[in-house]
Amino acid sequence: MATSPTEDAEPATAPGATPGSAAGHPADPRRRAVVVTASDGVASGHRQDGSGDAVTLQLQDAGFTVIERVVVPDDRETIADRLREVADAGTAALVAITGGTGFGPRDVTPEATRDVIDREAPGLAEAMRASGRASTPMADLSRGVCGVRGSTLLVDLPGSPRGATESLAAVLQLLPHAIDLLAGDTREHPAGHGEHGVPAS
Repeated sequence: MATSPTEDAEPATAPGATPGSAAGHPADPRRRAVVVTASDGVASGHRQDGSGDAVTLQLQDAGFTVIERVVVPDDRETIADRLREVADAGTAALVAITGGTGFGPRDVTPEATRDVIDREAPGLAEAMRASGRASTPMADLSRGVCGVRGSTLLVDLPGSPRGATESLAAVLQLLPHAIDLLAGDTREHPAGHGEHGVPAS
């Protein structure tokens, strides 16, 4: 299991700094993310973490601060333990997990995610698969799960850079509002949601 800070984030132990802060200014807690890569190849050093790199850049472009990068092998218990640790630390509102969502015998990320979450968010996973069909019918072979642990949102993504970024793009505009709701902020709703649109509950 490997953990590394992102290149543009200050170390968590820097004096007076918050993890993921830039130039001494703490990142918005609701816009902090951790990227977890589940891959035997990456964990063993035999493969580059292309999907983790791509997801990190995509989140940063969307206004998130990626405070930590984590690599774990394709092992259900190891993945689940690391996801619990990251979510329960309370330092990130979003955990994006890439890899291990397919039909291979070592693809166990969805099972590990279900072991961790309190509630599923099936609409997000459905939206990612629906969007992926525009590019390839293979999108329906992704078994990725999305859900909530405490006030942290966990999102499973495919293991290829293209699959991961296309899936994330399908729900990226929804994530800030979802995270705000998890934090208890129900004062404002995007158009089409809430009182004058789809019911909030």
